Amino acid sequence: MTPAVRSGIVAAIAVLIADQASKLWLLFAFDIGRRGAVSVTPFFDLVLAWNTGISYGWFQTESPTAAAILLAIKAVAVVLLAVWMARSHTRTATIGLGLIIGGAIGNAIDRFAYGAVVDFALFHVQIAGKTYNWYVFNLADVAIVVGVIALLYDSFLGTSAAKAP
Repeated sequence: MTPAVRSGIVAAIAVLIADQASKLWLLFAFDIGRRGAVSVTPFFDLVLAWNTGISYGWFQTESPTAAAILLAIKAVAVVLLAVWMARSHTRTATIGLGLIIGGAIGNAIDRFAYGAVVDFALFHVQIAGKTYNWYVFNLADVAIVVGVIALLYDSFLGTSAAKAP
């Protein structure tokens, strides 16, 4: 195992632990379900949202069959990403892939344990008396986005991309 792949595995494990710990704390210690929305700053709240769909709440469904299909797709995606990570030659790409894998597994654990993904972070801004909200998300979602950004950086600006003809 190369040091780069080891870094990707460490990233995946760190994301998975941080994601699940934050969700367990919010659900069972902080009891966000009972408390409701908690204002942390003028632009950030902790809320409880159960996402039965995929990214950004698309394709919401309560169907156990649809949930099983989403889990199966996610499992295949994680395996393919792991193969990609094992074959990757740059630390940036392997860490990016590790972040995506850790986030995907974290959200899959939620879907398996609760039937939906636990989302809790809500950014918002008020302009001219109207409130604009971003999608509610979690640490796994953040890791996935950062992982994709790392892959894009590595593809277009990384060392290998700079050497390409």
